[in-house]
Amino acid sequence: MKAIRRFTVRPVLPEPLRPLSDLARNLRWSWHTETRDLFQAVDPDGWRACDGDPVQLLGAVPAGRLAELAADRRFLRRLTAAADDLDDYLHGRRWYQTHPRAAEFPAAVAYFSPEFGVTAALPQYSGGLGILAGDHLKAASDLGAPLIGVGLLYRHGYFRQSLSRDGWQQEHYPLLDPDELPVTLLREPDGGPAQISLALPAGRSLRAHVWVARVGRVPLLMLDSDVEENGPGERDVTDRLYGGGSEHRLLQEMLLGIGGVRAVRTYCRLTGHPEPEVFHTNEGHAGFLGLERIREAGEAGLGFDAALEAVRAGTVFTTHTPVPAGIDRFDRELVTRHLGDRGALPGVPVDRILRLGTETYPGGDPQVFNMAVMGLRLAQRANGVSTLHGAVSRGMFAGLWPGFDADEVPITSITNGVHAPTWVAPEVFRLGARRIGAGRAEDALTVGGSDPWNPVAGIPDAEIWELRRELREQLVTEVRARLRASWRQRGAGAAELGWVDGVLDPDVLTIGFARRVPSYKRLTLMLRDRDRLRSLLLHSERPVQIVVAGKAHPADDGGKRLVQELVRFADDPRVRHRIAFLPDYGMAMAQKLYPGCDVWLNNPLRPLEACGTSGMKAALNGCLNLSVLDGWWDEWYEPDFGWAIPTADGDGIPAVSAMSTMSVMDEDRRDDLEAAALYELIENRVAPRFYDRGPGGLPHHWVQMVRRTLAVLGPKVLAGRMVREYVERLYAPAAGAHRALDAATAGQLAGWKARVRGAWPKVAVDHVEAVEHAPAGTAELGVVLALRVRVALGDLAPDDVEVQAVAGRVDADDAITEARPYPLKPAGGPDLEGRVVYEGPLPLDRTGAFGYTIRVLPSHPLLASPADLGLVAWPGTR
Repeated sequence: MKAIRRFTVRPVLPEPLRPLSDLARNLRWSWHTETRDLFQAVDPDGWRACDGDPVQLLGAVPAGRLAELAADRRFLRRLTAAADDLDDYLHGRRWYQTHPRAAEFPAAVAYFSPEFGVTAALPQYSGGLGILAGDHLKAASDLGAPLIGVGLLYRHGYFRQSLSRDGWQQEHYPLLDPDELPVTLLREPDGGPAQISLALPAGRSLRAHVWVARVGRVPLLMLDSDVEENGPGERDVTDRLYGGGSEHRLLQEMLLGIGGVRAVRTYCRLTGHPEPEVFHTNEGHAGFLGLERIREAGEAGLGFDAALEAVRAGTVFTTHTPVPAGIDRFDRELVTRHLGDRGALPGVPVDRILRLGTETYPGGDPQVFNMAVMGLRLAQRANGVSTLHGAVSRGMFAGLWPGFDADEVPITSITNGVHAPTWVAPEVFRLGARRIGAGRAEDALTVGGSDPWNPVAGIPDAEIWELRRELREQLVTEVRARLRASWRQRGAGAAELGWVDGVLDPDVLTIGFARRVPSYKRLTLMLRDRDRLRSLLLHSERPVQIVVAGKAHPADDGGKRLVQELVRFADDPRVRHRIAFLPDYGMAMAQKLYPGCDVWLNNPLRPLEACGTSGMKAALNGCLNLSVLDGWWDEWYEPDFGWAIPTADGDGIPAVSAMSTMSVMDEDRRDDLEAAALYELIENRVAPRFYDRGPGGLPHHWVQMVRRTLAVLGPKVLAGRMVREYVERLYAPAAGAHRALDAATAGQLAGWKARVRGAWPKVAVDHVEAVEHAPAGTAELGVVLALRVRVALGDLAPDDVEVQAVAGRVDADDAITEARPYPLKPAGGPDLEGRVVYEGPLPLDRTGAFGYTIRVLPSHPLLASPADLGLVAWPGTR
């Protein structure tokens, strides 16, 4: 018989054990070793059975065991200490509160993301975007930053992966019961569930409850559409992460953005939490939050343009994709039908909504609504997630700021980081704690800074090497267990699996490769020359072993074929003891995989990896990186940290750019060249260094690279460093802009922009002259040119613009590179024709080919960037 309804009957905790419930419901346990150890002590066998999930553990522990613990004074002392430590963590003053600029920081920040990877016990993530979002919340909590996370609660989460007998990916969607998750339903004062609602076409409504997960100090609000008042279609909106067709995805993103803002307002009303001054959109999926805030401002009496300025001032947009194909784009008619007076945003003009998402650049499709384009237009501040990705993003979206060079597009970059307490193995933490103390070691992993990491340089080689072998041995045990379970799922009997006990060797160089499986990440690049790979795996003196994991999107048959290709190679009896594919890659597996590998492999098509944080997690455990110079590795690579795989850009193959594609022939040739470079590195540089042993059997050069990776690279890759940069560089300025734009000021700024846009066609640079020249028409280093420029301003005043000389080196086509602006000042008022003369010096401070031009830009103290309006006037243009 099968039950028609499932629910969990929980034991009543004895009074002395009540703090266990608070500890279980706050996800700080997921990165706090002492709290996890406490739960393990409750019931060691139960802890293993529930995969380290305290909520499940407390739901299953026998009442007799609880009574026994309630009388155990030693356990109760540990429980009291853990509860006191959590209380101090939640309410103590931390970096955010003690910062010299704390008064400039926002009272709260709402951080929206379609997925959050906080812990395996809350499976609401698919890959890097979600893990990054989870690490962002955890680091914010450690620093005391007042974030509110906003996402969706997917009843089936992302799929679980298994393999068929022939290696084809199988997907399974287990049903998640919120009562069995570490979340709490947000309730109204009368005890009923808090509910938000969106109007849909044809008189329908989309309602959602709000579940709250406690991520340390940070509340994570997750909207759930599986409520009885909804129709069947609406109940399924939050069924699966990244599932369904175009309309389904649109409804998910409406619920996330529009419903998310309403959930934040409800949460703040019910709990007294400060209202956010800054809204952070993590990728375009949540972009509709800006439209909801415009609707709110409209209800407060602001017109659309003024509301837009007020919303933009306090909005930060982070883009994570370097390719247009990775951006959500919807049919305009679909958007029209769901928004506006008869939809979710009454009072907001649909034509203005559509204009925000229109691709108004060369090659853009005017018939689609682009979520990233809307996100950029609704945010005054935007960033990519590595230095290289910032440059790629500026080129990718340069068409939104016509007249400006790509390097002046107002998209900056903050390189991602990872939450060290989550990803650093306890054994690695203890090694550092023995040197500097547990408190300082915890600060080093959360707040960051290089000083606390310096003592790593004094750890003896033997201790580091012993630790590395211990972690490798743990990985070998983990791989064998997972491989055995996978083969049993594939239909193998126990008698067939004796060979699994010989898979991997704790003394062999171990390479890890684990990530999602889109084509650009090139899961199977290592298979380009299979004979060469076999020779590396089976080398008599310097063998290599590889652990691989990754999921292909359920709709991506091409990705599934790559998985199958890799699995079939790993199934070969000749090499299966040296290479293993582990299905169902997720956080629990990753926390074992990163520490146990000696080398982390990453070989994407450059520059299509926006950041690639898996290598950061490996590095924090003393794993060396072997990667294409892409994402974070492009800016922080040093020979002490690992190896750079050469790319084929300089071998007659077109460089991959965000806006172009390569022919199949070019891709094949590039893969062949880069795979050959990978084999060459492993065979002649990586493996020899690992196996080059000195006195005592220690690979001193290898250990020195591990030490440098920990001490020098470690502080850079921290999520604490990343969140500090967001606070200081983006959140604080956004909060300042938000405070400066009250209703009146927002209206004035909107009016000024409208006036400037209307007058701009008459702005022109009429005449340019250099009053002083070097002798004989030559220019010498140190000479200063006195520029005199006449500018037609039409109906604008000098205060409305800035006139600049832009100078720098010039190439063979007279294009200015390494450009530097030099502001010019008005030499008097406008003449009868509205023209103003501007003057200023231009120093010739660089040798070689040099050139300059003049430009006119709109100028206003509340503009975040000179390119804000996308308006510029050059000589010869009008």
